[in-house]
Amino acid sequence: ISEIDQNSESQQIIQKRISANRASNESLLWGTYRPNLYFGTRPRLPESLMTGLMWFGVNDLEEIRHECDQSEKLEEYSYKKHDGRDFALQTITDAENNVILNIEFLKVSGGGHGGDWAVRISGKPISEDKPSGLSLLYYFGLEGDGTIDLESRLDQSGLDNPVELSGTTPDLGPFSIKIVDGQGNRIPKSAALSMQTHPDLRKTQYWGHLIPDGDIWRAKFYLRGFYSQKLEHMREQLASGNIPAPPFLFALHNQMHENSNFYIFQKMVEAPFQFDIFFESGSSPVHIEESDFTSNLQSSSKNFDTKFENIFGLASKGFDDDHIYFAQTMLSNLIGGIGYFYGSSIVDRSFTDVDEAEEYFWDNIRKADPKLTPPSALFSATPSRPFFPRGFYWDEGFHQLLIGYWDNDLSLDIIKHWTSLIGNDGWVAREQILGEEARSKVPPEFQTQYPHYANPPTLLMAIESFIERLDNTTKSQQFNIDADIALNLGPSDILTTTTDSSILPTRHLQDLDLAKSFLAEIYPKLRSNYKWFRRTQWGGIKEWGRRASNSREAYRWRGRTPGHTLTSGLDDYPRPTPPHPAELHIDLMCWVGFMARSLRDIAERLDEEDDVEDFGKHYRDIINNLNDLHWSEKDQAFCDVSIDEDNESVHVCHKGYLSLFPMLHGFLPNDSPKLGATLDLMYNPNELWSPYGLRSLSESDKYFNTEENYWRGPVWINVNYFVLSSLYKEFNRTGYSWEQYSSINGEGVRSHPFNGWTSLVTLIMAEKY
Repeated sequence: ISEIDQNSESQQIIQKRISANRASNESLLWGTYRPNLYFGTRPRLPESLMTGLMWFGVNDLEEIRHECDQSEKLEEYSYKKHDGRDFALQTITDAENNVILNIEFLKVSGGGHGGDWAVRISGKPISEDKPSGLSLLYYFGLEGDGTIDLESRLDQSGLDNPVELSGTTPDLGPFSIKIVDGQGNRIPKSAALSMQTHPDLRKTQYWGHLIPDGDIWRAKFYLRGFYSQKLEHMREQLASGNIPAPPFLFALHNQMHENSNFYIFQKMVEAPFQFDIFFESGSSPVHIEESDFTSNLQSSSKNFDTKFENIFGLASKGFDDDHIYFAQTMLSNLIGGIGYFYGSSIVDRSFTDVDEAEEYFWDNIRKADPKLTPPSALFSATPSRPFFPRGFYWDEGFHQLLIGYWDNDLSLDIIKHWTSLIGNDGWVAREQILGEEARSKVPPEFQTQYPHYANPPTLLMAIESFIERLDNTTKSQQFNIDADIALNLGPSDILTTTTDSSILPTRHLQDLDLAKSFLAEIYPKLRSNYKWFRRTQWGGIKEWGRRASNSREAYRWRGRTPGHTLTSGLDDYPRPTPPHPAELHIDLMCWVGFMARSLRDIAERLDEEDDVEDFGKHYRDIINNLNDLHWSEKDQAFCDVSIDEDNESVHVCHKGYLSLFPMLHGFLPNDSPKLGATLDLMYNPNELWSPYGLRSLSESDKYFNTEENYWRGPVWINVNYFVLSSLYKEFNRTGYSWEQYSSINGEGVRSHPFNGWTSLVTLIMAEKY
């Protein structure tokens, strides 16, 4: 912990608990796990207590902010610091309402029910010369077994400060909640000019309601319904012109259903303002005291800075404060996008890989048979809070490259959640759209998942990264132990020298048995997934008169349509047109080879000798067939394969990211002429090279920057792992990171903020590849 003024015993205890629990997954029960909202909390439980923030300008009920939405055009909503466990700081700039919101979150684990948490929501005006009146609403909704009750004395004019609630659930145990006004809060200026007796806007307004289980996420819908009913009841008054000032008109009516499980509390304020919310677990031995909250937030912020530098070392590499701020923001927004999801998926098992064996398979008329699956849970990072607030299989592996460096055990927890979703047949849905809330963000035509559709198995990249960290830690431990023995230190001294300071000290890195048990737990699922790939994504060799070293190793993506290969992750990247069962896909061949090599290495660690032999053979055969089937001497590039009008096998070359896959996976020896040709393709400004990074498709390709132009030219950071300049420029200009960047002028385009794999720039800066 940073050396700071520890001015109370409770503060010292809290800071020690925060430090001690960074490597304990008990501290992950509670968190800011509702990434689709500007701010909300929930525990990692299927049914429990959920909270969320809403707000609108006191004169504009139409713009209720709740879910992250690009159309609301906020200048910024960005986590500046988020450690994934105990502390978060988010800034929201709402120019339309002339206010900057700061949201600070602190959590202390302990007691067996997840511990305590607290949040501070404060605001300041952007311009002192303009009004900045806000209606701030914070809600608490309980689903499942348990109770939540308002303890404050009810009053038609509002609730006195502080507002207090209590409750209990089987998982959280008994708990209490307290909402505390900051000193100096003022009512909106427009309300002060026409002060009325009821309601008293200096107090907290409230509304209690009974909401069905599974509906808390629709809080904004219920709030709008409340206002519709209120305005309907006031129709005669409004028609007569006797209209209250907006702050009074839009105030909650201070009523409560007898069996309420949903409470909204409203603050009508003019910036600057502040209010704090404290959640106290009945089993927690130490609570966050109001008097120490500010100092604990300050010390946690300093601890974040210290930890960030210890891990990434950007200051020591010469990066200035702006660059460090940029990198911290990238990391924090990726972590702030971690969510907990629970619910059913829609899966159609009536269509299989066999149905794609005939020509025009994508256009065959068939009877759809989508069904809801049993509910499941997922703890996952998300690519984009407003646009993709759900789990994506091929994105997740990239996410965990960065998260794993920051918090190894947090990353392993996410990886374990994903592997648990791999079914008995080896399939895992490439998009995890769990429950009605998740489906509300997805067009109906994209909601159904098909159990013969694959996705790049990038999760193995994250697992390889974990193994590398584990090996580095073990080497560091042995080095320190050897050095201590040479200095004649005793066993107790040796035990204190556990790790290099540049490696995050967590349980699965410090305990080899624990690390091995983790790999042993997920290995059967990964092996099953690999077998599923080989079974469902196979491609034809002999059937189309092709010659290769091995008659088995060839692959094609299922789920193709004339314009897209969504399953590949490269969506609209040009492929053979029209699709044909004779196709072979270079990127899929590389992914299966990568799986074989990765699983071989894991099997070696687990002493699975038969598997080591099998995976090794598969890997060698794939490398041989890669060159036999996919290398085009004419084009001097690796290409997809299809057939021509005479049913002859031909290479279909669209030079771009596809051409790089053998190099990206390390399949090309250093002295290979194919590697030289690949590097020439990369560095040719008429092909892939641009001032802003490598283009996804060659500038000389006829499809370059055409149609929807998703993977047909723009720069993508997950492939451009070393590109920095355009990111800095666009972050400073717009305040957001973007899904992709123009190869023409470097401007960010499409979804924003996009803090999934774009956050890999932090690892680039830290030179951790």
